[in-house]
Formats: sequence, structure tokens, C-alpha cells
Amino acid sequence: MKTYKFLMMLLVVVSFASCGDDFLEPVPTAVLVGDTFPTNESDLESVLTTVYDALQGVNSLEITDNNLNHGQQIEFYVTEMLSDNTRSKSGEGEAGQFDSFTVQPTNGFVFDYYRSMYSVITRANLVLENIDLAITDGDRIEGEARFMRALAYFNLVRSFGDVPLIDGPILIEDVETQFTRVPSSEVYSFIVADLQSAVSKLGSTTTANRASKAAAQGILAKVYLTQRSNYGEAQSLLEEIIASQEYALESDFRDVFYNEANGENIFTVGYVASSSLDSQNFSAEMLNGVGRTSGVNYVTDEAIAALDEFGGERAQYSKRVDPGQTTQTQVVKYLPNGDANLGIEPTSSDPTSAGNDWIILRYSDVLLMHVEAILAGGAVTQSSNALESFQEVRDRAGLTDIVEEVTSEQLLIERRVELAFENHRIHDLKRFGAAQQVLTDFSNANGHSFSATDLLLPLPQFEVNLSNGQLTQNPGY
Repeated sequence: MKTYKFLMMLLVVVSFASCGDDFLEPVPTAVLVGDTFPTNESDLESVLTTVYDALQGVNSLEITDNNLNHGQQIEFYVTEMLSDNTRSKSGEGEAGQFDSFTVQPTNGFVFDYYRSMYSVITRANLVLENIDLAITDGDRIEGEARFMRALAYFNLVRSFGDVPLIDGPILIEDVETQFTRVPSSEVYSFIVADLQSAVSKLGSTTTANRASKAAAQGILAKVYLTQRSNYGEAQSLLEEIIASQEYALESDFRDVFYNEANGENIFTVGYVASSSLDSQNFSAEMLNGVGRTSGVNYVTDEAIAALDEFGGERAQYSKRVDPGQTTQTQVVKYLPNGDANLGIEPTSSDPTSAGNDWIILRYSDVLLMHVEAILAGGAVTQSSNALESFQEVRDRAGLTDIVEEVTSEQLLIERRVELAFENHRIHDLKRFGAAQQVLTDFSNANGHSFSATDLLLPLPQFEVNLSNGQLTQNPGY
């Protein structure tokens, strides 16, 4: 299920503040300490592997230090649970803050996500700073590093707004670079430049666990759509992926998540079942009584209703009633312990060490972004190209009625049910300009306290404190 091994080497990157002495002398995110590294192309390839490792994160059940970075494994807290798709069971603690839109700057999941993304950036910067060491495979190594750095910044700017922009290795004394927030427009320009470079340097790969040209094209298109500009360029990028015929929808929706060597997944974060260092526990955490922190990422009534009405054959592979607690509904995608009724085998003998890969980009997302690019911010389209892409996604779900036009509202619903619980919902709502209304209605119906300032997460209080006032907080926190 994945190809990368965690390297037990003395990496000079420090991407988080740890306990012990570091607690007394905390080290900021995204700075370098230690000896010189790397010294040749083989070393550089090893550092590149650690860039992927930073996004992969650590399995907190295998390594219990809470100060380690969990990367992709905790993203559902700051995306799905911050939307109208999922919630915690009790509404209590740090997880409950996302339900009720009362996220605090001291929230541990927010800090973990923030420092995880800067860990990716810091390691990618180390690769790019030393790219001249690459004698035989420089373009690929540089392309992958730029792709990963761009992806991490894209995650940061969408979640936090203006953030410090660190474009190379820095030392602890570079306080101004570490803590100066840069306008989002500049961060987006940086992301676009990295992805354009990655598109030019990358080709096809044999595994979705590795960045490819198509992955860079797809994420670049999403960046353009997020900026709500360059719709024509986004359309061209997406049509190049479609025309390449390298990818296609799986005939069975279930296989997207449980037959991972398939032709639909374009870029995924790899995990290895039962590996103490490379497995994941996020899918166990989502299931009551299976993970350590049970009772998070339960499906909201609003998402259940959307899947029941619009999901077609996707609904059964997206949610199910919790067999141990029938008043609750669980996320089915990435089930670690299987479901005989759905024909899903366990991915590991221990659900807390699961091997399900996390999908960042798959072909159905490309098809739906293609429709979005053609809509170009408009309300409706009857473009045959848009209808073809839209129809293809719906046909796979068993919804074969002929579509004669697509509205922006229909597209947002289709994205919700096709990509449910894959950490897209909050970003989709913001990109479509629907977040304010949808989340206000959701909040009012459930007794929460949403306001517009909740559309950005708070900067971690740890970083604010460390900056001695230089790092300013987002409004409302």
C-alpha cells in the first residue's frame, strides 16, 4: 500500500517542539539545526523520502509522544469536522471545538497540522537548496520537492490565511522570516510557481504514492479554482489529464478505497498495514471503540440526508450505522477492520495499525473540477464537455438519468456526495462562495456559534508566544 520507508537517520530538520530540554528551550517550526546534510544525490533522495514521511505523519498508537507530527492523519479534524459533514460524539474537548466553531489557539490538532505542514516545507526546502547534488535525476527530485512544498503551502493558506513564507533553509536566529505573515496572494503566487515547475519536470509514475505530472496539474488546477481566476488555464490542465487516458474511474466505487492499486487514484499518502512506523490510525480513530480516541468524525444528519438523496450507490460505501451504537453513523471510507456485509476485508489484523492509503487527488475530482472550470464562477452550464464529465461521475454511482445542464449548486452537492469525508468539504464551501450561508444554517440548526471568522483557523498559540508578538493572530481569536 505504500512504497516509502521511514528513515531512521539523524535528519537535521526540526519541525516541532518536543518535550524535555526542548520544552524549556522551544524550537520554532521550520528551522534547521545540526550538522550539514546531505552530501550527495543518494542523500538527497533520502531527504526527499522524508518529505513524504512528514506528510504521512506518525501513528500515535505506535509512537505515543504527543509532540510528534501526525501530518495527514489528523487533517479530518481541521476540515471535515469544521464543516457540516462530521462531528464528535460528545461535543467535548479539543475535538468538540470543531463541532461548535469554538476552536481555540491552544487546540492541539491545529498546532499539529500547522507544524506538520511546515515540516513538509522545511524538508522540501532542504532538498531544493541542495538540488545541484542531483547528477542523474535532478528534474524528478526537484519536481517532487516543489510539488510537496506547494501542497503543504496550499493546505496552510486555505486553513490559516496569511502565513510565514519560508522558501529555503533558515536558522533559529532568522526570527523575521519565521514569524512574518505574508499576504495570501503572495503565498498563492509562490504555490503556482512551484506547481508550474513541477508540471514541467515530472512525468508519469508507477505508484500514486509519488508525485507525478498529473498530480501537479490537478493540484494546480485546484489552486486556480480556489483563486477564482484563471478558469481557462484550469480547464486546459484538467483536459490534459483527461486526454492522457492514464486514469479512469473504477467501475466499483468501493474499489477506490480498498483496491488501492487502481487507475483512479492520482496522488495518495501511502501507509503500510501492521508496520509500527508506516501504518496509520486515523481510520481507527474514526470508529467508535476501535481507536484510542473514539467518537470523532461521526456523520452529521445533514450529510446523511445528502448521501441518502443524492449519493446513489456511493452512500453504502460512505457511511453506515455504528453497529455498536445504533444512534450514531460512521464514516465507511477507509474502514480498517472491514465489513463483511459490504464485502470489505480488514486492512490489518490490528485496526489501529491500518494500511489504507489516504487519497489526496483522484480522477473523479478531476472530472468535477473540469465542470467547475467550465462554469467559471457562473450559475449554470450546458457545455457538452461539462455535461460529459458530470455524467461520467454520476453514471458510476448508478444515477444514469441524462443531465442536460449543471448548476453551481448541483455541482457542490455532487462534490459533497462523491468526495464525502475526504477532507474537501470545508474548502469546497469556501471556493464556491457558499460557506457563510451553509455553515450559518448548519450552526443555527445545531446550536453552534459559527461566524465568518471561523472560516480561518487560529494561528497556534505556541507560535504566537514564541514570536514575542511578531506573529499576529487571525481576527476573532
